[in-house]
Amino acid sequence: MTTFVDRVELHAAAGNGGHGCASVHREKFKPLGGPDGGNGGRGGDVILVVEQSVTTLLDYHHHPHRKATNGQPGAGDNRSGKDGQDLVLPVPDGTVVLDKAGNVLADLIGQGTTFVAGQGGRGGLGNAALASARRKAPGFALLGEPGESRDIVLELKTVADVALVGYPSAGKSSLISVLSAAKPKIADYPFTTLVPNLGVVTAGSTVYTIADVPGLIPGASQGKGLGLEFLRHVERCSVLVHVLDTATLESDRDPVSDLDIIEEELRQYGGLEDRPRIVALNKVDIPDGQDLADMIRPDLEARGYRVFEVSAIAHKGLNELSYALAGIIAEARATKPKEEATRIVIRPKAVDDAGFTVTAEGEDLYRVRGEKPERWVRQTDFNNDEAVGYLADRLNRLGVEDELVKAGARAGDGVAIGPEDNAVVFDWEPTMQAGAEMLGRRGEDHRMEAPRPAAQRRKDREAERDDAQKEYDEFDPF
Repeated sequence: MTTFVDRVELHAAAGNGGHGCASVHREKFKPLGGPDGGNGGRGGDVILVVEQSVTTLLDYHHHPHRKATNGQPGAGDNRSGKDGQDLVLPVPDGTVVLDKAGNVLADLIGQGTTFVAGQGGRGGLGNAALASARRKAPGFALLGEPGESRDIVLELKTVADVALVGYPSAGKSSLISVLSAAKPKIADYPFTTLVPNLGVVTAGSTVYTIADVPGLIPGASQGKGLGLEFLRHVERCSVLVHVLDTATLESDRDPVSDLDIIEEELRQYGGLEDRPRIVALNKVDIPDGQDLADMIRPDLEARGYRVFEVSAIAHKGLNELSYALAGIIAEARATKPKEEATRIVIRPKAVDDAGFTVTAEGEDLYRVRGEKPERWVRQTDFNNDEAVGYLADRLNRLGVEDELVKAGARAGDGVAIGPEDNAVVFDWEPTMQAGAEMLGRRGEDHRMEAPRPAAQRRKDREAERDDAQKEYDEFDPF
């Protein structure tokens, strides 16, 4: 059964925001006490958090679909809905978050580092929050905004100072077992190591971690063997140790050709050219192994490698190798740029930035894109005429109609708000009217002819009094 997983696809869905409530306060002798609908609660976020005790992504391999809770709807008597609970997902140190296209979204290193994988939706406003001097008793509320849903890829890259690389059965697992307290599986057949093993080594005052990477073979960078699955685990290491088998039983192999093949695979994988290299000639406790090490050592040193003859079985040369690695790591840590505190950069919007765009698509279709218009559309209940009117007022105040006129839109043209795959489309009827459009013939203004209820009621009462007086005069006997 698989116990180590270092790459998974995670489907993260944040919680939806709760709907606002449309309610009117009622009590004895006060049946219409004003709007008192509460706001909906915010949907929960999906948050990735680095946890040192987590070492694998196995849990997300078995359960890839994760969803935060929704916000509760608002209620009458100004009661707001409860916010949804955030879903916190622990991940190993060194987890890289990518989108489906392979773009890096976050590199999570260090205990407690967080990344919001899914943003919860906003709660809708109740009619109490929508009341104003012009709209004293709204008969509608805003809907909750849907939570963000994302498909992301989690990749684990081991955070270690030293990586042991080499052919299968070169003795990497044996070496890490004697250098540290790690207890990897050791056997005399290839590909014994199926997962990276980590160990902690103390050399003088320097403490560092060492990783045993599963064996590499020709073509590993293209996916042969286990190389492609685990080459990513050497990316964060400060130094690479080539473990060469000087006592191999395969007639077509020798330590120098093994080194050349592994270096070629590392070159094709890329990004490791600047890592310092050390060569560990392993299994020199065997007479033939010692003889071969004496033969090839001058050639390796001529290439610029620091060469150490070691034996995991006889514990030979381990201290020299350990202290040499500690020196390289201490130097790398000293030259590492000092981490600066995270700076908050504020980029104010341009003065002429309206926050939305209007583009013409064809002769009779215009598309509106922008955070505010799209959010307002998602929060509108289109079964409520008053809510639709409120949306139209907001879009008009934002300047959408002005931009539609500038783009050449005419009454009856189609207007789509949102992306192509999820847009609200309607026929545009302008609500703006200029002064010149209100004028008729010279000396006339049809605005004066608009019905005025109060004036009409006065005229009706005066007409009734005149009729009553006329009837009285007609029946007056004197």
